[in-house]
Amino acid sequence: MTIRMRWDIEQTEPVTSCQHDSFWQELLAGEGLTSHFQPIYSVASHSIFGYEALARFTGEAPFATMDGLFNQAMEDGASPALDLHCRDKALRQAAAQGLSQLSSLLFVNVCPETMADPAYESGLTNRLAEQYGIPKERIVFEITERAMVRCYDTFSRAVQHYRDQGYRIAIDDFGAGYGGLKMLSIIEPDFIKIDRHFVRDIDKAIIKYNLVDAITTACHRIGIQVIAEGVEDAHDLKICFDLGIQLLQGYYIARPAPDLVAADEIRLPQFQARRSQVPNWEEETLIVQNISEIVEPLRHDDQVLAALNRFKDDPGLFCLPVIRDKYICGLVNRHRFMERHMVGTYGYGFSLNYYRTIPNVMEEQVLQVEENLTIEELAKKLQMRSAEAVYDDICVTRNGFYVGMVSIKSLLDAIARNNLLLARGANPLTGLPGNEFIQREISQLIARSSLFDICYIDIDHFKPFNDHYGFERGDKVIRELGAILREALALHDCDGIGFVGHIGGDDFILVTRPRTSLPCCEEVVRCFRERLAEFHDAPDLQRGSYQGKNRNGEVQAIPLLSLSIGIVSTEVFRLASYAEASSRATEVKRLAKARAGFSIVRDRRLHDEHAPPVFLPN
Repeated sequence: MTIRMRWDIEQTEPVTSCQHDSFWQELLAGEGLTSHFQPIYSVASHSIFGYEALARFTGEAPFATMDGLFNQAMEDGASPALDLHCRDKALRQAAAQGLSQLSSLLFVNVCPETMADPAYESGLTNRLAEQYGIPKERIVFEITERAMVRCYDTFSRAVQHYRDQGYRIAIDDFGAGYGGLKMLSIIEPDFIKIDRHFVRDIDKAIIKYNLVDAITTACHRIGIQVIAEGVEDAHDLKICFDLGIQLLQGYYIARPAPDLVAADEIRLPQFQARRSQVPNWEEETLIVQNISEIVEPLRHDDQVLAALNRFKDDPGLFCLPVIRDKYICGLVNRHRFMERHMVGTYGYGFSLNYYRTIPNVMEEQVLQVEENLTIEELAKKLQMRSAEAVYDDICVTRNGFYVGMVSIKSLLDAIARNNLLLARGANPLTGLPGNEFIQREISQLIARSSLFDICYIDIDHFKPFNDHYGFERGDKVIRELGAILREALALHDCDGIGFVGHIGGDDFILVTRPRTSLPCCEEVVRCFRERLAEFHDAPDLQRGSYQGKNRNGEVQAIPLLSLSIGIVSTEVFRLASYAEASSRATEVKRLAKARAGFSIVRDRRLHDEHAPPVFLPN
């Protein structure tokens, strides 16, 4: 049995005793370690997206596990040397097999302790990359989450140092270690690799499915690419594919091998996608792909004169991306390029830079986002830009490859258009989005196979209330309920998937995650019940009813206002369309209205149409 440790070393017989100093000298000076490469496969492009370099012993293993080796290295102060040795092996062997001629990335494991060690000599990886001819933009540092990070400030600065030089960052074993969401939020990686524990047998464990779905949804929303590790059979592959994870790694794809596996050596079954990482959203929904434009990039080895001619020929061109092997490695801004490199401090910029190449004048810190990012999320990313770069164009990628640019003007126009569309469909009384928005949002959630609950809210006895108290008071009730729904959602929905809509009249809808639907609805009921004194006259409130006409025009005692809420969960039903979602929600709401007073009904029939729904206490 193989046990994957920090460098994915196979478990062997227990360690024998050895002298520490001589052991490290012998191991690091000799050929005791080598690298194997496991492909990371893109199901979207049917190509090898990257290779992870995994260390292997060439002979008899001196340690039972890799943890033992690295723990001993930590105790002996040999971690930086061991880390660099493994990195050197990975780059040298990958280069020898022609990685620099491919478009694939190279994922290299890095110990967090080494990255944050102030005694660690900087620039070593740069020299290795140059020595072996592998562009920095093609190297991804995998930081394992299994290792404890003692000082996040120091660690964050170290990660940013590498990112500023063009390297990419991945969190390995996500969900299996110490850092979790804290590490994710602090270092904002380009990739996360979901730990194999969550992927293995995912089709048999709903908790694993839910966790992977939540991680994938959150990462895609903020532009982080997700890689599923440990894909070991067709069932794992199918579930990951349905969840929109398009980068896969595991024994079912290919085992680690000394040689780089080619894409045509991988044979996988073809599936019909239920959920696409770049879903075919309706026209009104704007993602980066909708507003990006194709801008012919500069090549990494172009002369400075090429940039000058491009800007001279196109006065409207504001920024030029720079690529190396399809990957973005820099940006040239028209104004800063002209001011600093063509004019210069003393007016000799053109003469000084005429024979230089683009890397001498480009800026390496570039905002690049995946094309399926929403324009709202892109706007949030702009807030983290420096003042100097705030108006620079944004580079757009597809699975890491350059595909286009988005100008700030295009982004602002798109945001304005989105706001106009939202305002056009909003209910004038509550300001909440109406049916077009509701249908679009639910359709998107279904297309992405997201897990969510639909809460259908209806005010009981609203028509006789309106007739008895008048439209002004009726409008007040509608406005108050809209505000209550907003507040409840803001209180309980933390991951941003939820929304509130006004279907019309006294019908509302609230969409949120399954775990928060019931707390939201209970909060709505509590707040609405507290406001009954504002809605009804004191004598009616005390009696618990008032005299009014029912729908047949007959005078009778009308109960006070209450709410009927029906909840349909995609944990129970795999909804295929908005029409099916609406139909099921209406059915459950009707069951709720059949009960007197405040009522919440959550349908938990688990595909058994004849089983009764769950009625929650008033």
